[in-house]
Amino acid sequence: MRHDNDEIGTPRGPARVDTDLPAGPPRALLVLGHGAGGDVDAPDLRAVRDAAVAAGVAVVRVTQPYRLAGRRAPAPAGHLDEAWTAVVAQLRRRHPAVPALVVGGRSSGARVACRTAAAVGADAVLALAFPLHPPGRPERSRVAELATGLPTLVVNGDRDPFGVPDAGPPVLVIVRPGERHDLRGDPAGTAVVAVDWLRGHGWATGGSIGGP
Repeated sequence: MRHDNDEIGTPRGPARVDTDLPAGPPRALLVLGHGAGGDVDAPDLRAVRDAAVAAGVAVVRVTQPYRLAGRRAPAPAGHLDEAWTAVVAQLRRRHPAVPALVVGGRSSGARVACRTAAAVGADAVLALAFPLHPPGRPERSRVAELATGLPTLVVNGDRDPFGVPDAGPPVLVIVRPGERHDLRGDPAGTAVVAVDWLRGHGWATGGSIGGP
């Protein structure tokens, strides 16, 4: 794994990108965003990074400008989307030969990826801990954000207070038993689910964590 990190300018300030590349030519570029008050070192994001890179995927974890500036309260949705779109556009220019673009993230990052998937020209979406609604407020559903028309994998815990969306083409929903919103119980298991899905679409090789 080859790791690098730097900053990319956006209309909302600089964002940080942590890039991890596989040994050979990547089969896909997977761009992941963090949760609202979290960071890109969340256990599920790190586990997906490790497994995906081992399977021939280039993985970039993006820290939004508000978090890079030290704020925990998230920026407005429009600001998040604007910064994310600028970052992904620059990443596509950096990795022009990579054949597929998969966008995603956990919680708030998954929502941003869904909302902007068409605008950035993504091929698919990976949504970890998609927050279907605020806790205790099922009437405030965000299910419409999943309607991108793209292949989408949602991985949620069955104890997530933010709810679990229903599956329906082209959205595949995998429910992880015993997991809550943080998906901390078995991050490696979550990563296996994610990479198996990537592999099923031809975006990852047969590699495994720690192997070629």
